[in-house]
Amino acid sequence: MKGPAGLLVLDKPQGWTSHDVVERVRRLTRVRRVGHAGTLDPLATGVLVVLIGPATRLAEFLLRHDKRYRATLRLGIATDTGDAEGRVLFERPVAISREAFEEVLQAFIGEIDQIPPAFSAIRMGGERLYEKARRGEPVSPPPRRVRIDALRLVEWNPPWAVLEVDCSAGTYIRALARDIGERLGCGAHLTALRRLASGPFTLADAVPWEAFEAAARAGSWTAYLRPVGEALPDWPPVTPGEALLVRLRHGQALPAAALPHPGPRLRVHGPDGELIALLERRGDRWQPVRVFPEDP
Repeated sequence: MKGPAGLLVLDKPQGWTSHDVVERVRRLTRVRRVGHAGTLDPLATGVLVVLIGPATRLAEFLLRHDKRYRATLRLGIATDTGDAEGRVLFERPVAISREAFEEVLQAFIGEIDQIPPAFSAIRMGGERLYEKARRGEPVSPPPRRVRIDALRLVEWNPPWAVLEVDCSAGTYIRALARDIGERLGCGAHLTALRRLASGPFTLADAVPWEAFEAAARAGSWTAYLRPVGEALPDWPPVTPGEALLVRLRHGQALPAAALPHPGPRLRVHGPDGELIALLERRGDRWQPVRVFPEDP
């Protein structure tokens, strides 16, 4: 019998790491293969895509999804973590108008080089940065290129400001708050963060943790499972004949003419809707970039 496979779109509670959510889902569902598609700090809440069964093999593709956040900044105080859980570095008066603040925001729209927070899970020298930072060791992560598509001021009540941020995967909102504070000259840190969307999934899709937990204890949690194809809307679906499916299940490339399609990628399903493979066009061939083995 095939085990459960698909996506759970959950509303992560505050105070838990993404790994905490995965462990709780694993324990409640008794499914061994569980993962997630995009880390949220314990401070953050909102959309967390949890991968069940064979869907864990999609993690690297889903991690690339753009994100949308609602972020609350406290101006005038800088912390060493960039959020409210850190040590205060300095406090300065806030004397800035809404118009001047919005003008500063424009400098962060587009592609920017962002230095990740010292207290982050990035690995350097085989160790997480936050492990080094907690020991008081100097940490200098290299900048990374990220993209801010939109930065909207939705509430202005100085020293508080609430922003909505549309951004690329890999963007640190704590670092964005820190950098805005530096540009203003008064410092700033993040006090609340809510992920409003991850790729095609929004808060409207997200199941509150309490509802999922109740369903899991009642044995009906699979009602919340979503097909993996929903997470890959830019991979058009195709269902070829059995002879081609056999080749794809064995990881064999196909001539482009075997699956006529103008796009650069395809999502291959079997006749029962099961995801078989993800293909990318390379020259005159369709190359499998991920193959999903049949369950025993």
